[in-house]
Amino acid sequence: MATVKIPTKTESVIHYDKEADVLYVSFGKPRKAEGIDIGDGTILRIDLNTEEVVGITLLNFKKRTEDEKVG
Repeated sequence: MATVKIPTKTESVIHYDKEADVLYVSFGKPRKAEGIDIGDGTILRIDLNTEEVVGITLLNFKKRTEDEKVG
């Protein structure tokens, strides 16, 4: 995979879909992006024009956090 830029000075929006057990994190204003599955239920949303990460989707979020000891 090519190197992508991660935005540092944008507002993040976090949404958890309890029914689907999916956590969505978006950076900045909504824009067209392509999802790239990087494995383990993690999908990067990338603006192909700027090569910036505009969001991250984590599948099975609650299950993951319950299975791992946090802290």
